[in-house]
Amino acid sequence: QVQLVESGGGLVQPGGSLRLSCAASGTIFSINRMGWYCQAPGKQRDLVAVITSGGSTNYADSVKGRFTISRDNAKNTVYLQMNSLKSEDTAVYYCNAVVRLRPTSSNEFLYWGQGTQVTVSS
Repeated sequence: QVQLVESGGGLVQPGGSLRLSCAASGTIFSINRMGWYCQAPGKQRDLVAVITSGGSTNYADSVKGRFTISRDNAKNTVYLQMNSLKSEDTAVYYCNAVVRLRPTSSNEFLYWGQGTQVTVSS
C-alpha cells in the first residue's frame, strides 16, 4: 500500500558529501515521523536522524553537525544531507515513515525502504 524509494547513495571520498532522498507513495493520508537508519555489515541497524511532521529533529551523536535531515511534506519526501563523510559512515542507509493511511482511522503503520549503499573510501 505504501512504498518508500531511496536514492542518492554511492561512492564518495572521505570529507565529501552526498544527499539521500526517500519518496513515499501509495495510500497516504498523512505521514508522522520520517527517519534515516544505517546498517554496516555485521552490525545492527542504527538510528541516524528522525524528523517529525512539524519539523522537529533528532540525530545520532556520531552525525551531529555533519548530517542534516529535512522533509518536503507536499512531496512526501525526506532528505539526508551528509557532509564531511568519514569511512565509518559506510553502510546501507534505510528510510522509514510512520504513515496514517486513511482519515477515517487513526491507526499508523511503519514502512521501510529497500536501502541505498553509501561507501566512503579513497
